[in-house]
Amino acid sequence: MAYQALYRTFRPTTLDGLVRQEHIVRILKNQIAAGRVGHAYLFCGPRGTGKTSTAKIFARAINCLSPVNGSPCGKCAACKALADPANLDVTEIDAASNNGVNEMRDLREKVQYPPVSCRYKVYIVDEVHMLSDSAFNALLKTLEEPPKHAVFILATTEPHKLPATILSRCMRFDFKLIPQEDIEAHLKEVLRAVGKPFEDEAVSAIARAGAGSMRDSLSIADMCISYSSGALTYADVNEVLGSADFYEIAKLGEAILTENASAALTETETVLASGKGAAVLARDLLTFFNRCTVAKTCKNGNALLQLPAEMYAETERIAAAASGRALLRVSEIFAAVETELRYSVSPRIVLETAIVKACLPETDENTLALERRIAKLEERLAAAGGISAPPAAASAANAAQPRSPHAEGQPLRSAPQEREEDPFAGPPPEAPPEEAASYFAQGGYEEAPVRRAPAVNALDVDKRKSAFAYFLRALRKNAKNGVLFTMCQDLGSGFEGDTFVLTTDSEAIYRSLLRADHAQEVAAALAQIGIDSYEVRKQGEASDPVEEGIARLRRDFPDTDIRVK
Repeated sequence: MAYQALYRTFRPTTLDGLVRQEHIVRILKNQIAAGRVGHAYLFCGPRGTGKTSTAKIFARAINCLSPVNGSPCGKCAACKALADPANLDVTEIDAASNNGVNEMRDLREKVQYPPVSCRYKVYIVDEVHMLSDSAFNALLKTLEEPPKHAVFILATTEPHKLPATILSRCMRFDFKLIPQEDIEAHLKEVLRAVGKPFEDEAVSAIARAGAGSMRDSLSIADMCISYSSGALTYADVNEVLGSADFYEIAKLGEAILTENASAALTETETVLASGKGAAVLARDLLTFFNRCTVAKTCKNGNALLQLPAEMYAETERIAAAASGRALLRVSEIFAAVETELRYSVSPRIVLETAIVKACLPETDENTLALERRIAKLEERLAAAGGISAPPAAASAANAAQPRSPHAEGQPLRSAPQEREEDPFAGPPPEAPPEEAASYFAQGGYEEAPVRRAPAVNALDVDKRKSAFAYFLRALRKNAKNGVLFTMCQDLGSGFEGDTFVLTTDSEAIYRSLLRADHAQEVAAALAQIGIDSYEVRKQGEASDPVEEGIARLRRDFPDTDIRVK
């Protein structure tokens, strides 16, 4: 006899043999036991989840003379008659190739004839969503009021394509994807039955590739059995699936996570040159980053991934060195690339572009990319010796003190205080270092415009030039959320006497900065760099002349006690 595929050889013959789908099995068993068999059933769900197998078992069970626990006994006259392929009492129709109105008219005429040797005449219509509109109309009346001896079982993977008039006349059963652990258990039984030794990791890899479909998993297992002459190993499964070598993918993934574009492109060339397609490599990278995420976030990561010990150790090492944000970002990039590759005429270019984008977060316009750009700028400036971290002149307690209350919509002000030490310690940069200047020119960072008051107070003019940059740096380190930091980047700034003025042309940003929580964070960041008096102002809005006059008097006559009444 010719070889029969595993999914056909091990097709279940009883309802108890179905893997999962307990909710459906229970209903069908109860209907058979109570004799309440309907005239039309709709089995819908993903491929390979047991729709056709259930339909065949149910068709034999309702005709069985002595069903056992809702399943056909296989011994009675009806079961023996249905075992004959020439029996006409159970008819399977492929709607994909018999989708015309003439086929449905023929079915409508034949359904009137009673069964030959059984109780019911069962019609199993597979892929019923492929029927044409006229074929559905021809079937509609018969489906609504068939003869007492007729039972229709419709099976489809796309129930949304069926007319509502058909759906309303059927009892609908939704089949679910099969959990991986159940697929693994069934695969192990099959492999033991055929006498094939196996590694647990190999079975887990087959079950993952099946993606919830038992038929797909058995088909992959069939190929793996033919590929391997000895015990079925994890490496054998990867070869059959066409996946790239794990350690090559791990090396490429590590280069991407460490933002080494040159090494990533070199390794990409190596993998593609071995014959792997761009789509396969993108899928493997996405799988690898997903494994890294699991290894980083779950204590029992390998219980979920089921990788060999040395492979999981390598995955865990790479994941530990990467941040959660970086893993999330690269996963999103390659999830999008997998879709783009389906329609691209230049898949290699699309893949390499995605790899370079993943290696250069500073090219993105998001919060993570902005943080990376600022961090790299600080590293370059520090390496060039052009900037040093300013010590906090104000104490934490002083920075945490609440400002005087103010009415919403009014400028926020705080009284000037005497400073006991230089707020900007360290030598000021006379000119931007060459390396930092080139980074500015490339669009890495752009300093907000500074407005200067004509008068010169106790702070050095050169130190005032860097006040806004110091403020952003302190705010980035101390702010509880990135929204405030993002808003402050577009502010104008300058000194009016000893008062540091922040300006904006946006009403929304202006009102947001006046909120109590935002005002407290801004005040704390300014206090950390030694600025105790500041004001938030809309662009073009003049300062209070009385306040400005008082500030000028205090500046010109520092030894005079000036009181405001």
